[in-house]
Amino acid sequence: MSITGIDGIVYGVEDMALCRRFFTDWGLKEGVAGHFETLDGAEVVLKSKDDPSLAPAFEPGSTLREGIWGVSDAAALAGVERTLKDAGVATTKTPDGFSCIDPCGLRISFRISRRRKVTVSGSPSNTIDQHRRIDTPSPVYQQAEPVNIGHYVLFVPDVAPMQDFYTRLLGFHISDSYPGTGLFLRCNAEGGHHNFFLLKSPTGKAGINHVAFTVRDVHEVIGGGMQINRQGWETQLGPGRHPISSAFFWYVKAPCGGLVEYYTDEDYLTEKWQPREFEKKPEIFAEWAVTGGIDGETRRQKAKA
Repeated sequence: MSITGIDGIVYGVEDMALCRRFFTDWGLKEGVAGHFETLDGAEVVLKSKDDPSLAPAFEPGSTLREGIWGVSDAAALAGVERTLKDAGVATTKTPDGFSCIDPCGLRISFRISRRRKVTVSGSPSNTIDQHRRIDTPSPVYQQAEPVNIGHYVLFVPDVAPMQDFYTRLLGFHISDSYPGTGLFLRCNAEGGHHNFFLLKSPTGKAGINHVAFTVRDVHEVIGGGMQINRQGWETQLGPGRHPISSAFFWYVKAPCGGLVEYYTDEDYLTEKWQPREFEKKPEIFAEWAVTGGIDGETRRQKAKA
């Protein structure tokens, strides 16, 4: 399908000023008011939750209202639209492509990708058999600068119709799963472990779980997380490491709805990868993790209130 990844996300929010401050602290650059960018140009757009241009919300309050997926070129854009129409999915023209509503009620739109190539480097690791960092210390980051939007995660009433929609119609690939309760998907055969993750909702209702932003390396995950703590935002969990994707993470509660995540060092998969099945339990979610985060001043675990 030539879907290249997440080109942007749109939130409908109750407190615009608070959310703008959050994403500034998160390390994104604001252009037009309420429009933020990662280093590669992926967008985070904030709109009032009552803005008439937004699709109906799939949950009350501040939340994700649209996922924007980039495609490689005009032919790919037309091909995705044709596939959806042939399957009976209603589509709506947008200024730069088209949109539709997925089975859980989220608007998704497609456009020729606006993301740009950026040259950034993470700090290489020295392992027992490879010395890739010589006469050079690893960096210490005072703040994160997210490179791109790596994935987003939704609570869904039922995983099966979402799996069918994204794999059969949009060509997504299954990376791994919690059978019946969770599904990790990537938009291309070759790429990072997942661009999209579905979790069966414990309430039976759809909603946002989190949006994840890729950073350079584990040192930036930790430096960014400590800066967020210094700015007064609340850590939900992190730093930590996922056994399934191998990624290091830090999750923070966001005023725009759900959580946001810094992450890095996820597994890179190809068409040779065989999806695995896991039991959904805490030790599978996190090999290790720090509750409440690391305090940016003391550089120790954040004290409980």
